Amino acid sequence: MSSSFRKITIEDPFKICFVCLGNICRSPTAEGIFIHKVKKAGLELFFYIDSAGTAAYHVGEPANSKSQATANKHGVHLPSTAQRFEYRDLEEFDLVLAMDSENYHNLSNLDRKGLYTEKIKMMRDFDPQKGDGQVPDPYYGGIQGFENVFHILDRSCEALLDQLKDYIQK
Repeated sequence: MSSSFRKITIEDPFKICFVCLGNICRSPTAEGIFIHKVKKAGLELFFYIDSAGTAAYHVGEPANSKSQATANKHGVHLPSTAQRFEYRDLEEFDLVLAMDSENYHNLSNLDRKGLYTEKIKMMRDFDPQKGDGQVPDPYYGGIQGFENVFHILDRSCEALLDQLKDYIQK
């Protein structure tokens, strides 16, 4: 997928939000992976990275214990606390990445006037192995589902960061 992003500077960091339903499994994992990759590349000052959910089921809770265990196994820390994505976030963030079509539609429905459609994308738009385009929800599954989600998000975050690096102005 070819995307066009704005120029990214330290003075005007790129703001990205990863979004799933409850903000305890997929989106905090994506946030943690992306933070890890950005730090590894020495680009922390160029990004503001967050995650949220389209529902308020788990507001204030840390990432799911299976998500944390899986991330920790791969050397990734999940720092987020669940929060709900709000309309004002559409204005705030440069890129909002939905984990699946349900959350994509939830985000699009917030944007009733269509002012922010270019900012809302599917996470797997950046996955070199697109599959069905969805990051599956591992919440009700076993640990293998969390491992699968981690690998999907790892690939997708790597490809996303590679694209964003082209817009960084040092």
